[in-house]
Amino acid sequence: QADFSILKEFTAELADRLGQKDSKIAIHFPWFYEREAPNTKFAGLNHADLTIEVSYTQEEGHAIEVGMDVLITTLCPCSKEISEYSAHNQRGKVSMKASLIKDFDESDIDWKLALLEAAESNASSRLHPILKRPDEKMVTEEAYENPRFVEDMARLVAADLYELDFIKGFEVTCQNEESIHMHDAIATIRYNKF
Repeated sequence: QADFSILKEFTAELADRLGQKDSKIAIHFPWFYEREAPNTKFAGLNHADLTIEVSYTQEEGHAIEVGMDVLITTLCPCSKEISEYSAHNQRGKVSMKASLIKDFDESDIDWKLALLEAAESNASSRLHPILKRPDEKMVTEEAYENPRFVEDMARLVAADLYELDFIKGFEVTCQNEESIHMHDAIATIRYNKF
């Protein structure tokens, strides 16, 4: 659990000790969380890559930006529509950066879980560290029933981030490692509430 108050104190003290008007610290780390298989309930660890950036200026005080990169699965709506037997799917990456409101209190809400849910709940399906055959059936059928283009993903994740009161601005980038094309598909949305 990152303690933003400690990071704020550190950036202010750093600026003071260096005789500067501003300072910034950036932290990048993996965050591990438990995920159960949907049918058998076998559990394992998934992870997302997190970023915390704390900036300090004498004029404006502190600003905090958090980020998360999380892997998901998407199934192609076009392929599903035109194919008689199946549809291609791919692993996608959802990258989110969010600027937090000034008085954000990390004891009120777990920002990591909120960002993770925004990404995973809008995917065709979630990724799981352990899947047995009954689980694979559920995951692949869920993906088939929830096709998503990267543009769909970006809009849906952005809509969820917009609804989070502790976020004042955000950027969402969704990228699919296409399984039947030579290129990746990418979509990005940026928005500032105020």
